[in-house]
Amino acid sequence: MKRWVPRAMRIAPELDPHTPTAPVRERQALLINPFYPKDPHASFGKHVLTPTLALTSVAASTPADWDVRYWDENLLQGPPPSDPMPAVVGITVHLTFARRAYELARWYRQRGSVVILGGLHVISCPDEAAPHADALAIGDGVALWGQILRDVENGCLQAIYRADFRRPYRDDPPPRRDLLPRKNFLTTSSLIATRGCHNRCGFCYLSTKGLHMPYLMRDVEQIAEEFQRDGQPYAVFTDNNLGSKPEYLRQLCRALRPLEKIWSAAVSIDVTDDPSLVREMALAGCTGVFIGFESLQNDNITDAKKKSPNTEDYARRVALLHDNGIQVNGSFVLGFDHDREDVFENTIRWVEENRLECATFHIMTPYPETPLFRQLESEGRLLHRDWSKYDTANVVFRPKHMSPEQLAAGYELCYDRLFSHTSIWRRRPKDWRAVPAYLAMSYLYKRSNWMWHLLIKYRLTAAVWRPLVEWTRRRHVRFRRRLEAKPETSRRGSTVVSAGV
Repeated sequence: MKRWVPRAMRIAPELDPHTPTAPVRERQALLINPFYPKDPHASFGKHVLTPTLALTSVAASTPADWDVRYWDENLLQGPPPSDPMPAVVGITVHLTFARRAYELARWYRQRGSVVILGGLHVISCPDEAAPHADALAIGDGVALWGQILRDVENGCLQAIYRADFRRPYRDDPPPRRDLLPRKNFLTTSSLIATRGCHNRCGFCYLSTKGLHMPYLMRDVEQIAEEFQRDGQPYAVFTDNNLGSKPEYLRQLCRALRPLEKIWSAAVSIDVTDDPSLVREMALAGCTGVFIGFESLQNDNITDAKKKSPNTEDYARRVALLHDNGIQVNGSFVLGFDHDREDVFENTIRWVEENRLECATFHIMTPYPETPLFRQLESEGRLLHRDWSKYDTANVVFRPKHMSPEQLAAGYELCYDRLFSHTSIWRRRPKDWRAVPAYLAMSYLYKRSNWMWHLLIKYRLTAAVWRPLVEWTRRRHVRFRRRLEAKPETSRRGSTVVSAGV
């Protein structure tokens, strides 16, 4: 089915070739998050839930005698600024918007700016990125940025800068949230407490060749203080897996609990191994989790080399989260080698039967230099290397038990069902007190793509979301008091699918 997508959500703002060159201002830096086309099947609202932490964290390491600006092209405010022309432009590069990043780099270089490219795509494809930049930052940008700017000042810029991710994470300065346009986001409190994940799934970008990211943690007091200082009622943890170290998560929950705020995070389903930890999360303000279920077939989980509970136990674990007032956004990858045409119907039926408040679907995508990419390349199953299509919304390989067209149609079917009135109603929470907020969220987040580009363009995101967020926070504070009065269960889960490692 053809979906209407506003031009502003699918085409990057024009870079005027006739823009006069302004004088380059010394010690002026600009950090850019490039535009990327939005998937018409998914919610446009998810792109403005929180700002990117990568660039605001890099900005925090800017020397004090430099001015730095942040620009996100996805906020629909036009092309990045050029008056004054920044001395240095740092651009984060992901494979899906690499082409746009290179266009921006060329435009600024032609006007005298020094361009630095960094990000995951630079790590995986440095030879591709190098011709488009004056220098590459490969690895931890926070560790490199200050040195790069000093070398620009001193006229000794190197072609490549490298840093690993092994230095103590607690030593990183807090992100520069003061640079953010607060009206444009649901919340500016995007927090990150840990880096890395205890899994190394073959399809995940964390398994990219050359990327070594040990699991590191910041002090829980740092996180609580950042959350409190930002003045927002709601935070989103952007960690790959906040629950990789259960005892750390427990300590973090105890630090957050006195704030009486709410938050959500990505965790793996094995966080439910210990019901007391789930209870601690709820009492600390966790209202939602993003869980990579990936598949409902154990063979697919094993092939992906992911250590995970048996899929037959997923439903019980979801119920445990729901019993503690925690909503579940389930993430599912479609197109594994054990998937057949019935995977789409089976997945959406399971989502509805278990009342997942939200779900996110991804077409399996082989990111460059991951084990999955090398496998499909060796088997001759890659269809092309147009990185702009490697966005988990397009089929870029030949599935094993269906055609590329069937996989694309099944992906579309899953979102059609999920966003339907019938499915939204079927998945409503069993607790009637949670239903109004759930319906408001579902219809604003999932069924309002027709208006999201207007909310984003006119900076109304925070104004529209804030009443719903505060309503949810107050309701959850009342829920916590009821939860505290209930006896604690000690039942633990134990069945695990071997990851083959």
